[in-house]
Amino acid sequence: MTVDCGSEVTFEGEENITVFNSSDWAERGFCNKCGSHLFYRLKANNQHMISAGLFENNKEFVFDHQIFIDEKPDFYSFSNDTKNMTGAEVFEKYAHNQGHKHI
Repeated sequence: MTVDCGSEVTFEGEENITVFNSSDWAERGFCNKCGSHLFYRLKANNQHMISAGLFENNKEFVFDHQIFIDEKPDFYSFSNDTKNMTGAEVFEKYAHNQGHKHI
C-alpha cells in the first residue's frame, strides 16, 4: 500500500536511501541498511508513491483506489468501495502512453 505524496518530497536520512532505475519512466527507492521498499517515483512529473507503513500518523489516510486490479491475487479483497484501475488504465494515466508493462 502506498500514499500518493505528490512531487514536493524530501527525505530525512537520505544517505540511507538507494534508488533503483526500475524502468524508463519510474524508479524505486529502498533502505540500503535493511532493504525495505520506501517509494516509487514517476520520472516525468516527480510524483512519489510512498509506502503507507512509513507514516506514524496514518489515521487521516483514505483508501480510495486500487491499481492493477486485473492482476490482484484471488485470495484478497477489501471491504470498502474503491475506484479500481486495470494495468492498462494505470499506464494510460501515469506512464504517458510509453507502453511499459510494470511499475
